[in-house]
Amino acid sequence: MADDLTFDTRPPARSGECMRVSPLVRRIVADNPGPITFTGTCSYIVGSGQVAIIDPGPDGKGHIETLLDAVRGETVTHILVTHTHKDHSPAARAIKDATGAEIVGCAPHHSARPLFSGEVNTLEASSDRDYAPDRELRQGDAIAGRGWTLEALATPGHMANHLAFVLPEEKALFSGDHVMAWSTTVVAPPDGSMSAFMESLDKLKGREETLYWPGHGGPVQEPQRFVRALIHHRRQREASILNRLRAGDRTIPAIVAAIYQGLNPALVGAAGLSVFAHLEDLVAKGQAVVDGIPALDSEYRIA
Repeated sequence: MADDLTFDTRPPARSGECMRVSPLVRRIVADNPGPITFTGTCSYIVGSGQVAIIDPGPDGKGHIETLLDAVRGETVTHILVTHTHKDHSPAARAIKDATGAEIVGCAPHHSARPLFSGEVNTLEASSDRDYAPDRELRQGDAIAGRGWTLEALATPGHMANHLAFVLPEEKALFSGDHVMAWSTTVVAPPDGSMSAFMESLDKLKGREETLYWPGHGGPVQEPQRFVRALIHHRRQREASILNRLRAGDRTIPAIVAAIYQGLNPALVGAAGLSVFAHLEDLVAKGQAVVDGIPALDSEYRIA
């Protein structure tokens, strides 16, 4: 079918290399490769002479120095952050100290829902709780520089505070970890929400951007087709989970083993978190039931 989901797993660039990828955009890939980060976090420089940096990345000396070298002789006016995972936001503080630029973008870290009684947030270590923007951007807020504009688009789901940024001059979208060409994103409660993620995908349908610059990997070509395919993929995943419940699977590990056959062992935990997000959503919609509260170690049944 036209909207089959296919991934582009070609490395976007070598880490530490500043590459011009469009007339207004330069990209530097941080040296933090891994099963979740692919070849590393993509930081973007928008503009020339008077510039903004999007997702400055992890707090690593080498990456920060590369970013600062790339903008030497230019004025950094803004540092934008899509969300508060530690591979995206921590370097903002060092770059602000070096340039005096304003940190703007997503809200400080917060979860999509409160913790249930006795629940432990297994994602605590991955979140940048020290992030404090000088100015929080909300849906429709915009900043501008010489020849460029960046408009905030709220895209919660991967994290509750996730933003994307529209660059209308090039009909481009900096999509953070919401939509990536190399893989689907992890949605993990309580920081993330599958219902919010799906609503954010629906929000992207019909928009006019013709290219997405994601937080990891290369650009998303034909984004409207890709977004439709992502929505279809998630709906199929939900249907597979319901089928496993009907077949008698009760736990997340059993469901993961059945529907993610051949999965890289390093990604089993991430798959379990995404199944958990689907199950939490299915319980909320009345299509599944759970003994006690929805949790990673709960037992689930078809409603």
